[in-house]
Amino acid sequence: MKVAVIGVGHLGKHHARIYHQMPDVELVAVVDNDEKNAQTIARRHKTKAYSDYKEILGLVDAVSIASPTQTHFEISRDFLKEKVHVLVEKPMTRTLEQAEELVRLAKENEVKLQVGHVERFNPAVMEIASRNLQPVFIEALRLSPFRFRSGDIGVVLDLMIHDIDIIRSLVRSEVEKVDAVGVNLLGKNEDIANARVTFKCGCVANVTASRASLKSVRQVRIFSPDTYVSLDYGTMKGVLIKKPPEVDFESLNLQQSSASSFFGRTFEEIFFGKIMQIEKLSMKAHEPLYKELENFISSIVNDVTPMVPGEDGLEAMRVAQMILQDIGKNLERAKDRFRDTKF
Repeated sequence: MKVAVIGVGHLGKHHARIYHQMPDVELVAVVDNDEKNAQTIARRHKTKAYSDYKEILGLVDAVSIASPTQTHFEISRDFLKEKVHVLVEKPMTRTLEQAEELVRLAKENEVKLQVGHVERFNPAVMEIASRNLQPVFIEALRLSPFRFRSGDIGVVLDLMIHDIDIIRSLVRSEVEKVDAVGVNLLGKNEDIANARVTFKCGCVANVTASRASLKSVRQVRIFSPDTYVSLDYGTMKGVLIKKPPEVDFESLNLQQSSASSFFGRTFEEIFFGKIMQIEKLSMKAHEPLYKELENFISSIVNDVTPMVPGEDGLEAMRVAQMILQDIGKNLERAKDRFRDTKF
């Protein structure tokens, strides 16, 4: 299969590296408007370099698009029209309407459209996805220093969209409403945001993202009627705590037990040591991006739906748009409130 990478900066260069390593895949080109960078990556992987993606239309079976977000729509559209399979990095487009158009084009031309939500391929996320939980509350935290990338979008489309996609895949229900706030510190786009997302099934997710923090944090906590999960995406470690089905907690009624009845023992010893089932999640380490590109190629070869199809990217964009609209409304309310305040 002949593939190319459009945009070989921070992330795209790793797409090129992995394609070069893959069996039965030929990396025929890398494209970047920085000609020097394109030549460097091309020499490293023994392929050709181009500065204009239109030069390779008709030469490839599939592409990875890792260029700036503002270019995603035009480039993806042109390849989909040529019946080329497309993996486009997140967020898939700048606007919801553009995302809808890409999904339509992929269907019309009968090609695969995958969105680069790489966290879906994180070993920790894959492990939890296999547990078939029924979440009632999710708390996600994603903090990072600003890396001087993705300045054309705010933190909702830059970082929070990872958690939006993961949470949607776990809850599997439509979003009913959002309540969100955001603050811009470094420029015109929001750099810190928090959203409370309510799903029609009743699940509530509290999601916080920042790209103006001192250190990186990527964590999620998931509560279901009989299970609690805590995951750290960065370390790929987690713990799962589950109620044993044979224990009747209402009859046990620890809430009304007297301290004297457990004299000499702590709550932790009783509840987490004796009653609850605690499992440290063991996850087989792998490179998430390799798994993502492997899934993309496999979906083409076997003509199956990729793990993160265009429709999933579109729905993540839809939720992100709801959050951004609510942030905008709340910022206007705050401005009006402060304008009317007399000191």
